[in-house]
Amino acid sequence: MSDTALISVRVEEDLAKRLNRLAKATDRSKSYLAAQAIEEYVALQEWQVQAIHQGMATAKRGEVVSHDKACAELKRWGKRAP
Repeated sequence: MSDTALISVRVEEDLAKRLNRLAKATDRSKSYLAAQAIEEYVALQEWQVQAIHQGMATAKRGEVVSHDKACAELKRWGKRAP
């Protein structure tokens, strides 16, 4: 078994009730579900922070496009290629 750490958090009563209902419905412990939720949240936030730092480094190197080019690219999103 891997090392674990105990973390105690306070949540709104409604959220605690929802977590309890979900735990019963999925036959999982509240601790398991909370740990899964925290893992997913932390992974997403780590990815986002890394992407921001990469973008800032790119901008510092001058590797940017003009506002007009960026807008033109965004306008193409969602359109089918000819």
